[in-house]
Amino acid sequence: MPKILELEQHVADLIAAGEVVQRPSSVVKELMENSIDSGASIVTVEIASGGMTYIRVTDNGCGIAAEDVKTAFLRHATSKLRDAHGLEAIGTLGFRGEALAAIAAVSRVELMTREPGANEGTSLTLEAGVVVNMSPVGSPEGTTIIVRDLFFNTPARLKFMKTDRAESSGVASVVLKCALSRPDISFRFIKDGKTEYHTPGDSRVDSCIYSLLGREIEAGLVSAESSDEAVSVSGFVSTPAAARGNRSYQFFFVNGRVIRSLLLQSALEQAYKNTLPSGRYPSCVLFITTKPGNVDVNVHPAKTEVKFVSEKQIFDGVYYAALGAIDKAQLNSTNSIQAESDSVTLYGSDKNRESGNYNILNTEAQGRTGGYTERRAVRETAGHGGFKTMQADEFLGTYVSEPIKEYPYSNKLSSTPSQFSGSDIPYNTPQNKEDENFTSGSDKDFRLIGEALNVYIIIEYENSIWLIDKHAAHERIHFDALRNGKYETMSESLISPVVCRLGHEDTSLLLDNAGFLETLGFSVESFGEDSVAVRHIPSEIDVGDTESVLSEMCQQLRHGGVALPSQRDGLFKSIACKAAIKAGRASGHRELEALAARVVSGEVSHCPHGRPVAFEITKATLDKGFGRI
Repeated sequence: MPKILELEQHVADLIAAGEVVQRPSSVVKELMENSIDSGASIVTVEIASGGMTYIRVTDNGCGIAAEDVKTAFLRHATSKLRDAHGLEAIGTLGFRGEALAAIAAVSRVELMTREPGANEGTSLTLEAGVVVNMSPVGSPEGTTIIVRDLFFNTPARLKFMKTDRAESSGVASVVLKCALSRPDISFRFIKDGKTEYHTPGDSRVDSCIYSLLGREIEAGLVSAESSDEAVSVSGFVSTPAAARGNRSYQFFFVNGRVIRSLLLQSALEQAYKNTLPSGRYPSCVLFITTKPGNVDVNVHPAKTEVKFVSEKQIFDGVYYAALGAIDKAQLNSTNSIQAESDSVTLYGSDKNRESGNYNILNTEAQGRTGGYTERRAVRETAGHGGFKTMQADEFLGTYVSEPIKEYPYSNKLSSTPSQFSGSDIPYNTPQNKEDENFTSGSDKDFRLIGEALNVYIIIEYENSIWLIDKHAAHERIHFDALRNGKYETMSESLISPVVCRLGHEDTSLLLDNAGFLETLGFSVESFGEDSVAVRHIPSEIDVGDTESVLSEMCQQLRHGGVALPSQRDGLFKSIACKAAIKAGRASGHRELEALAARVVSGEVSHCPHGRPVAFEITKATLDKGFGRI
């Protein structure tokens, strides 16, 4: 009996369908690409229950002739490719002829289509890839495809589907990317009867961005472009000031096709290398155009990755487009500030000097151009009820001659210190209440010498000098407490919620794991399709770190979730890092002493990332270095 057998046709179809149709968003992507290839100027996408029970895509494109309707659902049947030579220069989004066959194999499909000028259209119904009915029908020009009960005949696939909210977010993300790729087409996305997106289709990229991403994102973008004989790049990138805590708003399109590319991502971020701190990322909507023969789109089943003939040319095109936009944005910003500075003087106009009045708004302008004292004066005054008009002598006497104190702003209603606290300590405060929470925990004798560079604790212990990284040590304490279930959640309410715009998929991840986040002190709720409103955060987390912490947590949730304790370590590391004492901030004596005690006792030896927290210099080493031995 032979051991190698040919699979039955329907089994082969199901396997092939699995390569193309992974979830509802895969279906929507393939159908939208067909609509775009059909020359449509209007495309409407409607889903229900995350797309698992109902997907409808309607366009006003070229339609399908009656004699071609059945053929369209056969595997590798396509109108976009004729021979092998066509693979060398693909100019359409679809070309393999797999999409309709794969979708029909795992669902119930209804098709209505009519070519322009035809007297009647055609209706076709399929179930699990088998034609059930075909008949003439009255229908508008274009094509409508309805997909019902996705994976109804493959129960094994159903158990891998996520919640309706997660699947809806996936579909919304696909629609958004397709709509961004073609600002000349009007797209409408309807979810459970409610319109979520509607683009004007006026061919303007900026208005398309405004419709899909909102005013805040659009306002932080500047135009970018570069071109040579091989590649041209156009679109928009964010200013350094508008950088975000994740890469959710980086969109790259190659010859109209949305793709994922580490090459393009690296080129973009390299341009911002000297302008953005670690953990901040630029946003972009960039269109890369090159000859079809210079890019291979046939390297991924879902056509989301491509291969370039000359990666350096593509890299340089994106890099210099972004770099030019950054330089332009910084120049405009400098000119704007200079113009504003030229319109005011430190003491105001002659009339103001005569009357002795000084408007604090003038001080704000001076502060942005280098007036340190004036800027601090505005900040303190604004903190006590808004801007006010001051007497000139009052300003000069009170705000210039006296030292300025810096008070960290807080958006929290209360400040209840946790036993692991330390991140909210005021600057240069030798005795503060937070110190009381750092008890020694060690009976070993050591002498605290002090702190170097506001980073390293210096102690004398057993004939040696120890340098201790206070951030790394405190981070380990937090991490161990979280990991061992000994972390006492101290959640604090915010005066106003922090809105974090993280993208559709990350927003869905957070909402689906809201219960687990509550155990860590976070309270999140939906704030639109791509944002969450955070109303409570752990007391150890600074308000300004909220979005970056949640972004890092999303990365961990995407790669394993929180099902097993070992999978939670990445989440705990993110929280521990943000909650730990910040390097560069001065700490109190008792706080330093308590951290050193935990290290000397052997309780803390490495940070959660594996780096050592202490460095020992023996007396013998010092004596040798100074030539004493």
